[in-house]
Amino acid sequence: MFTPGHLNRASIPGTPGVPEFNIDVFYEVHRDPKEGILMHFKMIGHVSGREFVEEFDMHRDTAFNFASLLAKAAIKHGLPANASPIMRSHSEYDAMFEDIRNKLDTKPGDPVNLDNLEKDGF
Repeated sequence: MFTPGHLNRASIPGTPGVPEFNIDVFYEVHRDPKEGILMHFKMIGHVSGREFVEEFDMHRDTAFNFASLLAKAAIKHGLPANASPIMRSHSEYDAMFEDIRNKLDTKPGDPVNLDNLEKDGF
């Protein structure tokens, strides 16, 4: 379920090869004196009964790669790669992408600082 600033994903009981999970992703704009405008992500939930919390920041120009970092965090905590909590509902992914774009006031074609890709874990 998506609402601006929040995405929730939970497993569908009985799905073969997918452990029980419930994951919430929250995100908001942060301003850092050194790095500038950042999107802060907080991912909390559980996979197979094991709770976890992951937090990270992404630069304004690289925040649109959020699905990659969220998927890596979910895999790190036991969710299979084919059960990514982001891409399971493309319409909600599109809404989240657009919400992030609006919160960061970015436009298609804005430049990307390649140094930020490395800083953000790519």
